[in-house]
Amino acid sequence: MSLLTSLARLRALDEGIAQPIATVRHCHVSARPMVFIPLKLSGEAAAPLAAMLGTDRDEPRLLVVPQPRNRDLRFAWAAELAGVLVPYIETFLASTETVARKNADPYERAVDAPQLVLPNRAGVAFTRLLGRSTRFRSLDGPYPVPMGVPLLGRWLTYFAERAAYPGSSLTLCATDELGRHWASGQSALEDANLAALVSWITEGPNDDAEDPLIWPPAGPATDPGFDAEVLAPAIESESAERVTEALRTQLAPTWRLMWRALDLLRGLREGAGVAQRWEQDRASFSGMAAQVTEGGPPQARRDGAIAAAARLARMERAQAAYDVQRAYDDPLIMAEYRLTGEAFAGEVVENDPDNTEGEGRSRKLRPLVVIKTDDPVRLAPGTALGTPERRGQGAQLVSARDGLVTIKITKGMGRAKTPAPGSVPEVGERVCYTSLTDDFQGSPALPDPEATPWTHGGPPQTYVPTDEDAQEEWS
Repeated sequence: MSLLTSLARLRALDEGIAQPIATVRHCHVSARPMVFIPLKLSGEAAAPLAAMLGTDRDEPRLLVVPQPRNRDLRFAWAAELAGVLVPYIETFLASTETVARKNADPYERAVDAPQLVLPNRAGVAFTRLLGRSTRFRSLDGPYPVPMGVPLLGRWLTYFAERAAYPGSSLTLCATDELGRHWASGQSALEDANLAALVSWITEGPNDDAEDPLIWPPAGPATDPGFDAEVLAPAIESESAERVTEALRTQLAPTWRLMWRALDLLRGLREGAGVAQRWEQDRASFSGMAAQVTEGGPPQARRDGAIAAAARLARMERAQAAYDVQRAYDDPLIMAEYRLTGEAFAGEVVENDPDNTEGEGRSRKLRPLVVIKTDDPVRLAPGTALGTPERRGQGAQLVSARDGLVTIKITKGMGRAKTPAPGSVPEVGERVCYTSLTDDFQGSPALPDPEATPWTHGGPPQTYVPTDEDAQEEWS
C-alpha cells in the first residue's frame, strides 16, 4: 500500500466516507456489459449452483442447478449458460474494421468487444475453474455434453485470463476496480465485501452492509447459515421451484450492487490512456474469435516453456505501460511518484530554446529548461524523462540542486532547426517530469516452440482430445 493510499484510508476512517485516490477512471466501462454473478456449492471446488447474469439491470437471468451433485444437471446448466453468454459474445463479431500493421499483413479487428463484470476475485477464480471444467469436454463419446459447453469453457477461460492481464478491461472485478479509485476506512480484506465497499463509497460504513441476511455474500460461496437452514432443505425436497426462489434471494441483492458499482465507475471521467488499452483488448478478443472460428484447439492446461516465457514478457510490458499511463493520466497517481523522488513538478523559471550540442552536421537542438520545485528529486544526471503535459516528448536530467532542476529536451520538438511552437515550456508554466516513460525494451528473442530445448521439456506435444478429458472431475 502506498503512502498516499494509507493516508486516504486514515482520512476515510476519520471522516466516515471513502476518499478518492484517482481523479479519472482507469478502466473502460462498456455501454452493454455482461454482469455475471456465479454461485457454487459449499465444500466443492467448482460445482456450480447458480448464476445471475444479463446486460439489462431490470431483466436478470437466473440459471439454477436444482441438484448440484448431479452431473447431467450441471452440464445442462452449463449449456444454458452458453446459450446466454456465447450469443452475447458473438454479437460483437458482426462489425469489424481493417487495421494496417507495420511489416505485417492487415487484420480484422472488432469495432467493440464484450465485457464480463464479476463481483470479486473469488468469482474470477471460479470462472477460471468453470472454464477448465468445460473446455475439454466432448460432444460425443462415453461422456458427451450438450452443444455449446466446450465453446463456453474456452470463452470463460479466456475472460478469466484477461482478468489477470494488466490494464485489460475485458473482465472487470467490481471490488478491485472500486478499490483502485476509492480508499475506504477498512482493511483490504474487508474491501472484498462488495456491499461494505459500496457503502463506504456512497454513504459511509454501515453495519447492515455486513449482515448476510440483508446483503448475502457476493459469491461464489454462499453463507453457511443459508446453506444449513434454507438451501439444504430445499435441495432435499427435490423442488426446483423452491431451490430457485431460495437462490434468487441470495443473488438479487448482489445484482443491484453490481449495477451500482458500474454507475459509480461511469461517474468518473475516462482517463486518456483507456481508449488505447481498449483497442488492445479488442485486438486480443478478435484474435481469440479467429482462433475459435478456424477450429484451433482449446487453451492448454499448462503453457509450454516458450509460451510461458512469451506470456510473462507480454504481461511485464503491459504492467509497465499501465503504470506509466495511469500516472500520466492522473495527478493523484503521479503524486505517488513525486513523493518517492521519481517525478517532480514545479514552475519554469528559465529556458534556452535555441541551445544546441555538437558541431557541424552533428549539431543537435537541445533546449534547456530550468524548473523550480519543492519536490525531492532522487534521479541521477542523465536519467531519461517524460512529461504528461507533452506526451511523446523526451528529456534528460542535467542537474538537480537547491530546488532547481535543469533538463534538456531531446525529442518531440519537430524537425525544424528551431523548436516547434509550444514544444518548449515557457517561463512561468507549471510542468511535471518523471523517469516513468514508455520507452520499453522490445520483446525478447525466443525460439519457436518446436525448438524448445530439452532442458525446458522439449517441444510441447500437440493437443489431442481423449476420453480422459471427458472423465475429468468437475473440480
